[in-house]
Amino acid sequence: MIDVYIARQPIFNFNKRVYAYELLFRSKAAQQLKDTDGNQATSCVLTSAFITEGIEKISGFKPCFINFTQDLIESNAPFSFPKTKIVIEVLEDVEPTKKVISACRAFRNEGYILALDDFVFHKKFEPLIRLAHIIKIDFRISPIDEIQKILYRLKSYNLKFLAEKVETHEEFNLAVKLGFTYFQGFFFGKPEVMQIKEIASAKVNLINLLAEISQKSTSAKKLEQIISSDVGMSYKLLRYINSAYFYLINKIESISHAIVYLGEEGVRRFAMLVIVSEIASDKPDELLRLAVIRAKFCELLAENSSLQAHPSEIFILGLFSLIDAMLDADMEYLMEKLPINEEIKEALIKQTGPMAPFLEAVISYEKGCEEDCQESLQKLGVETGEVYKRYLEAVEYADNILKM
Repeated sequence: MIDVYIARQPIFNFNKRVYAYELLFRSKAAQQLKDTDGNQATSCVLTSAFITEGIEKISGFKPCFINFTQDLIESNAPFSFPKTKIVIEVLEDVEPTKKVISACRAFRNEGYILALDDFVFHKKFEPLIRLAHIIKIDFRISPIDEIQKILYRLKSYNLKFLAEKVETHEEFNLAVKLGFTYFQGFFFGKPEVMQIKEIASAKVNLINLLAEISQKSTSAKKLEQIISSDVGMSYKLLRYINSAYFYLINKIESISHAIVYLGEEGVRRFAMLVIVSEIASDKPDELLRLAVIRAKFCELLAENSSLQAHPSEIFILGLFSLIDAMLDADMEYLMEKLPINEEIKEALIKQTGPMAPFLEAVISYEKGCEEDCQESLQKLGVETGEVYKRYLEAVEYADNILKM
């Protein structure tokens, strides 16, 4: 079992901008503890993981939805967290006892936001409904007619509704029409049109440039020419390499010097990131952020894997894993245009081959599928104990690179 497991899932508003993240948290130590003492220990673990280490590292300064059990609520554990940084998510199996209702009233009076998770209406929950700000409804387990009944029944309350596990753009559009305010799920990582369509000429040029950058035969001199001819890319590269991320004593002022410092692979990778960011410019910001997190996370797993995998190629695997959603085109069609490793293409198109477990591990981690992640990590020969640190490192890398 992964000793500490923390991942985040974005929660969007109807403009597809990130409103908050839900933090998925499990701890081997916390699971071994029981009753009140165990819940107090869980609270301590959460506080250590998020407050001591710095919640901003994983939340990107967005509010965080955090699940709280009955005992944690009754013991006032949410007060351990600043009200500006968390949303108290009351789990569906929490019974509305007098103690729970009293605690939730105290949280609300102190300015905390309360959300009811996996909501199914029952009269006994009315005291909690009156205290809640947000109701979460699972799109996977609740039929549409049932969802409509819930929304109608609760229309007199001052509530906002969050559609959970929204996996397609059609479901997102339906949820908007039904009156939901917030949306959680991986719909944003899927193409909006599942058949090949004409790609805008500007993006075709970017794909061609990406193809040239991706070729190993493209020399350092050619990379310098490509970057130097693009003012925006040159500016971003120099800004990136002179940022606090590298802690350089002397400022780097030329592209050639940047290539010497970062190395050919480092500059190639940066150029690909810039091009991919341009490709995704009309998509939700979170789509690019997730692609960069996947890229870095894949690379870090490769560095710790017992398999003979080149980290720079595994980085490309993660980065390109969402390119179909960025271009609303079929992955196989896009892979025909990019001269990358055939094993990467196989992993992206068919989810098979020796590189597929890297992507499987990363995707199952971000979705909170711990058993699937564990299985993929075993295939890779990666020790599980440090996986959360690698994930956090990937998140931090993405946040830094996307500031450029």
